[in-house]
Amino acid sequence: MASTQRWPEWGWALLQLLLIASFSQAEELVCRQTEDPENPQLSKDGDIILGGIFSFHSSWKNRQDSYKYKPLLNFREFQCAQAMIFAIEEINNSTDLLPGISLGYKMYDTCGSVARSVRAALALANGNEAVSAPSEEQCTKPAQVQAIIGETSSSPCMAIATVIGPFYIPVISHFATCACLSDKTKYPSFLRTIPSDYYQSRALAQLVKHFGWTWVGAIRTNDDYGNNGMATFTETAQQLGICLEYSVSFFRTDPPDKIRKIIDIIKASNSKVIVAFLSYLDMDVLIHGLSKHKLTGYQWVGSESWIFDSQTAETDRHHILDGAIGLSMPKAHVSGMREFILNVKPLNSSGHEIFTELWETLFSCKFKQSESSTGNERECTGHEDLTGEKNGFTDMSLMPIFNNVYKAVYAVAHALHSILGCNQTCQYKVWVFILTNMILLQILQHIKTINFKTKEGDEVYFNKNGDPAAKYEIINWQPTENGIVDFVTVGLYEASLPADKQLKLQNNSLVWAQNSKQVPVSVCSEKCPPGTRKVLQKGKPVCCYDCIRCAEGEISNTTDSITCVRCQPEFWSNERRDACVKKEAEFLSYEEIMGVLLIAASLFGTFMTVGVAVIFFRHRKSPIVRANNSELSFLLLFSLTLCFLCSLTFIGRPSDWSCMLRHTAFGITFVLCISCVLGKTMVVLMAFRATLPGSNVMKWFGPVQQRLSVLAFTLIQVVICILWLSISPPFPFKNFKQFKDKIILECALGSALGFWAVLGYIGLLAILCFILAFLARKLPDNFNEAKFITFSMLIFCAVWITFIPAYVSSPGKFSVAVEIFAILASSFGLLICTFIPKCYIILLKPEKNTKKNMMGKAMPKSL
Repeated sequence: MASTQRWPEWGWALLQLLLIASFSQAEELVCRQTEDPENPQLSKDGDIILGGIFSFHSSWKNRQDSYKYKPLLNFREFQCAQAMIFAIEEINNSTDLLPGISLGYKMYDTCGSVARSVRAALALANGNEAVSAPSEEQCTKPAQVQAIIGETSSSPCMAIATVIGPFYIPVISHFATCACLSDKTKYPSFLRTIPSDYYQSRALAQLVKHFGWTWVGAIRTNDDYGNNGMATFTETAQQLGICLEYSVSFFRTDPPDKIRKIIDIIKASNSKVIVAFLSYLDMDVLIHGLSKHKLTGYQWVGSESWIFDSQTAETDRHHILDGAIGLSMPKAHVSGMREFILNVKPLNSSGHEIFTELWETLFSCKFKQSESSTGNERECTGHEDLTGEKNGFTDMSLMPIFNNVYKAVYAVAHALHSILGCNQTCQYKVWVFILTNMILLQILQHIKTINFKTKEGDEVYFNKNGDPAAKYEIINWQPTENGIVDFVTVGLYEASLPADKQLKLQNNSLVWAQNSKQVPVSVCSEKCPPGTRKVLQKGKPVCCYDCIRCAEGEISNTTDSITCVRCQPEFWSNERRDACVKKEAEFLSYEEIMGVLLIAASLFGTFMTVGVAVIFFRHRKSPIVRANNSELSFLLLFSLTLCFLCSLTFIGRPSDWSCMLRHTAFGITFVLCISCVLGKTMVVLMAFRATLPGSNVMKWFGPVQQRLSVLAFTLIQVVICILWLSISPPFPFKNFKQFKDKIILECALGSALGFWAVLGYIGLLAILCFILAFLARKLPDNFNEAKFITFSMLIFCAVWITFIPAYVSSPGKFSVAVEIFAILASSFGLLICTFIPKCYIILLKPEKNTKKNMMGKAMPKSL
């Protein structure tokens, strides 16, 4: 879209002129006009002549080479010409600027044709006079004008600047906005008093973005103005995340089928916003086609070419453009200009034929001498009053454009004033400089460096690209009760400000399509709310997407997020996936039911053990207590009490001391417990073995030896625990992996070898005790504890064998509960199997608690 695909119209014009020049040189080397000379429509003599190129006629009713039919008069262009004349007359009457020098003008009508624009430019540069000269004389006549004001459109300006560039004649346009004209390598002599479309296109993209429109259509004029402007808009729109559903172009001379296809595209689209980068002439053609189909309800965004044009508003009789918004040049006022533009009678006295046509068009009458007069129309007197007339000519809404013409003329005048160093000798100096070819280059260089203020206070200067400062008003079309459109200024865009301050809008005063107060919505896909991310739809632009909910543990807290962000390890996504919340810390606490039940079981076991100890202590002299090695029994009850209590260290939030205490206390107390049981088992087994003749084995299993054995077995576990705590002790650990939405507070083992060494040692003693008890199971029942010890060890081993898979597979706090359950179950097993039968006899069967009953027939004599 950067440029039109067809051969530029001005390119054909240049080719035509080159062919004419080649044929002319083939015949004779004489400056001779090969066609009818181009004559200016408006002219006035002066010491220095300024050229003007305007499209007084925009199109023809029937365009033929004979121009038999009169073309349509363009009021806007005629007003621009009047503005140029006003500025020249004001300078001529000034005593401060170019005193003693009169400025003249020659203005040509191009009829909207690029080819005629080139011919007019060449006529201004070389003159139209026929020169009869010898063949050896070259055409070296100085240029006729010192600067050219115009043209209005970009494509003609490109052609003019290309042709005139080698002559260094300044070309200053008041309305050509194509950014391509800022290229000084191609157009070194071109300047303008209107900002480049580079800024306007970017401003339009920011305006569209401001209202959240990401899915828009685009229509452009198929020339350099529209193609280059839309290319910049598209590039900026893509950077801002705006997509074009369609982008079409046309030219006002295209056949009606082209307009019909564009209308069909608009109907088939689902975007509600249309960006129109069109000239006002093309907009009039498009409005005519849209009116036939009554395509209302679309929000139009327009370029400065048509957005503040009252004639375009009058053409829109079906209110298709109501609520349109766009950029326009800032409002301007030049004192005296309005009255001068409307006062066209002096043109009649100057003998300009265009006055007749203008007057007949304004008052719908005919002069007697008019060739087109049919006799049925009212006769013009030339004294009709314009005061009460309301038409395109009396409308001064385009004063900013006229002001641009005014500033262009003054820029040339200031440059001439600077070159000539005007004082009393100014009039003399002009004749010296006008005869040299260097004057044009000097004027161009001085124009580029001028900086002055008009009488209204407007600052005029050009940057290195020949462009003025970019400043726009934002215009909103607001229909009034009488059906007339009111162009309301609702904001301002100033390119020289920082990016975040360039666009200023008054949203509360805006009116939208169909007189709505609500901002229209034009998106391909609705905005993705927080908690979701955008996923592009296959084969569609980036503005078309689906909204996918963020995965667990990920969030998006902004609208239209393209990614979801994973929460920090200690946080998790909430239900809406739009915020990270702190994970729940899970551990076996004292407050929850499971913790309370385990505490109750632990305390119950403790009290039960203490109760048994009390019973044994009160009946310590009874045969059953004495017969079962009371000293080891009390030590066993003490160790069981510690086993029940050590389970409490597993409950509650893990800390450094609790993590180190829980496993070491558990390991040492259980070894102490099993050592006591092992001692009792060995005593029982050895006691019956000692009954054999000549056996003195019991001397190795007396009370001292029993105490030492228990101490030795326990010290081994103590050493293991000390090494474990010294090398790599257990520590509090936050487990983020086991549960996604929870933090498991647990005790890391530190050294796994130390943990399994503690458990392995306990298991080794338990197996040894089980084996010994199993060997003594058939000894006499009255004295023998071996059966109960076997049962208790069987329970102990079964509990801890099943503990390992249960512990590994249990999640979170349940693994701690499994470990506590194993401790309590094995402790209860030892307590019940070892002491409950004795308590039963002591309390409920005292008749059996006698020495005779305990001795029985199988009692070893050594006892």
